[in-house]
Amino acid sequence: MSAKRWGGIDLSGVQPLVDALVAPQWKATLILLSSTLLMLTWSSFASPQFLAGQFAGGGDGRAAGAIGSFVGCFVLLGVVPALVITVVLRERLADYGVGWGVPRRTWGTVAALVPVFLLVAYNARTDASLLTKFPINPRAGESAATFALHAATYLLFYIGWEFHFRGYLLFGLRPSIGAANAVLLQTMASALLHIGSPAAETFGAILAGVLWGVLALWTRSLVSGLVQHFLLGLALDAFISFVR
Repeated sequence: MSAKRWGGIDLSGVQPLVDALVAPQWKATLILLSSTLLMLTWSSFASPQFLAGQFAGGGDGRAAGAIGSFVGCFVLLGVVPALVITVVLRERLADYGVGWGVPRRTWGTVAALVPVFLLVAYNARTDASLLTKFPINPRAGESAATFALHAATYLLFYIGWEFHFRGYLLFGLRPSIGAANAVLLQTMASALLHIGSPAAETFGAILAGVLWGVLALWTRSLVSGLVQHFLLGLALDAFISFVR
């Protein structure tokens, strides 16, 4: 029987798909497919807006929705890809930026850029378009205790986000498409998840995605971009809640 026929069925049209799945770039195929499914699942069923609708109305529902979304991001965009890397691909998380990388580069860029992003957050505290969205948890600024809870759960969100885009996509795709294209692809993916957000945030995500992607490769770590991203978001919420 011909290798392209089975039980009288012509399989020649299926061969290109089979070839793609067993080709050397199959890892990139797996990463792109799983990333797309995970991003859509989070944005559709674990977004703050969707989850808020599942809880009581008003501020309590929005607060619960925000916390649930932060945890959902950590699980869907962080934990699940980490399991794909370690269980399916049988690779080290360290090869995807988990760790200190080159410490001098990591902490040098943190020291140089964190003040810049704190200044950006301070200047953005009165932006009317951003005030319609942030803080995502509307009860974050009610007290020091609620803000501490907000900070802890918000950190989970940023860990999942940075690992997915600057780790899973960037380091996972770099061997197949090159460093520059991997930086741009993960930037595009993260920017697309900002659709519907204020324009300042959406277009800022493009610049930040390129910056933090380049830093992840240069420092060989996610830490620098994670610290900057987290402090930018948390500082903006703090300035809106307590300073504005």
